[in-house]
Amino acid sequence: MSSSSDTNSDDKANATTVVESQDQHQLPPPRPKFFYTTLFQILVVGFCAFCAPGIWSAMNGLGVGGSQSPALVNAANALLYAFMTLTCFAGPFLTNVIGFRWTLTLGSLGYPLYAAGLYLNNRTGATWLVYFGSVTCGISAGFFWSVEGAIATGYPENHKRGRYIATWFTFRNFGNIIGGAVSLGINHKVNQRGQVGYETYLAFIAIQCLGLFIGPLLSNPEKVQRDDGTRIEAPRGIHWREEITAMWRLARSKSILLLVPLFWYFGWIQAYPGTYLATYFTVRSRALGSFMSAVVGTLATWLGGSLVDLPWLNNRKHRAVVTFIVIALMNSATWIWAVIIQYEYSHTRPVLDWGDQRSFGRGFGLYLFERISLGLVENYIYWCIGNLSDSPGDQIRYSSLLRGIETAAVAVGFGVQAVPTVLIATASINFGLWFFALPFSYYATVQVVRKFEQLEREQQGARGVTHRVEEK
Repeated sequence: MSSSSDTNSDDKANATTVVESQDQHQLPPPRPKFFYTTLFQILVVGFCAFCAPGIWSAMNGLGVGGSQSPALVNAANALLYAFMTLTCFAGPFLTNVIGFRWTLTLGSLGYPLYAAGLYLNNRTGATWLVYFGSVTCGISAGFFWSVEGAIATGYPENHKRGRYIATWFTFRNFGNIIGGAVSLGINHKVNQRGQVGYETYLAFIAIQCLGLFIGPLLSNPEKVQRDDGTRIEAPRGIHWREEITAMWRLARSKSILLLVPLFWYFGWIQAYPGTYLATYFTVRSRALGSFMSAVVGTLATWLGGSLVDLPWLNNRKHRAVVTFIVIALMNSATWIWAVIIQYEYSHTRPVLDWGDQRSFGRGFGLYLFERISLGLVENYIYWCIGNLSDSPGDQIRYSSLLRGIETAAVAVGFGVQAVPTVLIATASINFGLWFFALPFSYYATVQVVRKFEQLEREQQGARGVTHRVEEK
């Protein structure tokens, strides 16, 4: 009797739960104000990314910041990324104290100083502000990178994550498009090697200052509401020892360890395309490269985001595997091509300009394929870590860990190019790092696929319980 009563009670409780669940589906949650939606938060982060790292990328898309001396800017960038490595890891601690909004705003502070250093060097040859701007930009940018990644991956709904990450990267690339267009308009007649016109930097500085005014528009996660009515949990006031424990727990997780080689590869290779552009191309061709790299990078991020989100295949895990295969083929072909062309250029030392289409097309096409490959990898990495947790608290830890690893790799990459190192050696190392990261990246994809399968089993189990209760 007791067992039968307990069973009946459980069935009633389950039935009540199902009825409540059905009522909730019948009565959709009230729509939040636009300023508290996930879309608005992505737009704010995107505008800040456009003004700060987007314009920074536009400068480096010119080839070592548009400078005539690759060694100077590569050394400054190595210093910048060394400081970024430290502050990326410190991102969760600062956010825990002042919140996402002010961490994002503070992170925008150093970017105009970096551009000011390049401007002063262009006009007078002085180098001190280049190094000072690199240090201040490195300190602030580390906080910016950690928090923007957490917002872009932790705020959105699951079924929108790939496209919202692509939206974030689109804004960042749009900064590169605007910056590249400005530079192309100013420098389109300079068909020889050299440095870009100083007016380019004045436009860049003005745009980068706007990030300080856009950042405060962001809402902290507890005020944001998703489409299904759920709130975002990212508690603050966590003791620093608890934060370290949480960081260490995630750092030892299988998913992070599998993604480390891919993040190191992605960080290391970023020094190569700009140095390649500055070494072999005229000023106006470098300006065209800055513009076109943003265009193809934007298309690549949307391709990556659409492949994993849009239901062109019914099964999400199949979409994930196909996306990985596309990325693997693109990067493999790019670096094989790069080693072949770089071997040729190490002997011929060409000066490439769009006036000579025959020689220009091969070299410039390689540069664009490198940018496409980078865009695909970047979107895929953040889509992977975005599926490890729905909590922005954990997402800023994931983002800080992986971006810290990435910036360490970038610092080493720029440091190696500042020596300087012959580009055939760098291209060969890029080739080796990619094929080393490839199997680890595959197993990271498998981890995400397993999560999809687990969610499907849980959903099927829930549907089974509902069906049994309805029959009773």
